[in-house]
Amino acid sequence: MNEINNMALTNKLLLIIVVPLVFYILKLLSFIFIPLVSALLIALLFMPIIRWAFKKKIPKWITMTFIVFILLILITGSVILVRLSSLELLSIDKSYWQEVISKMNNILMPLIKMFGIDYLEGHSSLGLYLNSNELANTIYENLGKVLGFVQSTVVMLLLALFFIVLLLAGSVNVQKLMESTLFKKRLTSIRTFMIIEKSIVKFLIVKFLISAGTGISFGIMCYFFDIKFPVFWGLLAFGLNFIQMIGSIVSTALLSIFSFAQIDHTGTLVAFILVLIGLQILFGSILEPIFMGQAFSINTITIIVMLMFWGFLWGVPGLILSVPITVAVKTILEQFPKTQIISKIMS
Repeated sequence: MNEINNMALTNKLLLIIVVPLVFYILKLLSFIFIPLVSALLIALLFMPIIRWAFKKKIPKWITMTFIVFILLILITGSVILVRLSSLELLSIDKSYWQEVISKMNNILMPLIKMFGIDYLEGHSSLGLYLNSNELANTIYENLGKVLGFVQSTVVMLLLALFFIVLLLAGSVNVQKLMESTLFKKRLTSIRTFMIIEKSIVKFLIVKFLISAGTGISFGIMCYFFDIKFPVFWGLLAFGLNFIQMIGSIVSTALLSIFSFAQIDHTGTLVAFILVLIGLQILFGSILEPIFMGQAFSINTITIIVMLMFWGFLWGVPGLILSVPITVAVKTILEQFPKTQIISKIMS
């Protein structure tokens, strides 16, 4: 009896040591794990196509060529939209930006003074700071960090593409890996993998459609209310909407602040902001839960905690990947009697 108790105590102590070590490795090797997890999520989207092609006895090289073609179309479309957004920003003359800065200064500076903040290192206005040597020196000092960030992003994208090819080609079989490490039973691992795949695929498809609807709606509203850069604001709303809960608030707040410098009539300004809030409520609080159904049965507190945790661990990519990772973890915990209580708390 004492030996059993000692063994249980030893296992608990080892667990206390191993868990922080695993998270430390995840943070240390984030440049590998971020593209790997991203590739796994993208690969899950194409798994039904691969299984269908296998049943129809279609050669694998044809299936892979078709999938690569789809990915290239998506990448090309993204590049075209970013290019259009950049052309929008570059097409505006200097006088417009001076007018916007002047209006933003009238909005921000009284608020800053009200809170007693010594803002912008003694500069009395936003315009003076933007044309100051301090800003130029700050940009110059951080240029290396920006270039390093761009380089690491490109490396991660290439790694993600490499992992996608490996996963879709069957070189890395996640289901068999789960079978050999977690479940030790083939049927349990297959069932768990299928549940995870179904939940995450549904989440990704619905999230993409909701984000696309939000971005298109924001762009149309910007065009309708004569707000500059509708393509840019649409892309921003689309991208930030993938960050659960936080992204929609940030995109709405940024566009609302920018609209202060664009719309002079108070009634029109209030109407525009109310429309933005209404769109976020429609897409984020009504349509998304309806389409998600039971595939996304995770409570708000769990989402917030996981957002903070993965955001701390992996930064912005962690914020985007936190919900799919949480769905997978919750599904795995449901398969073990000792951890089912944790999955119920998460629900």
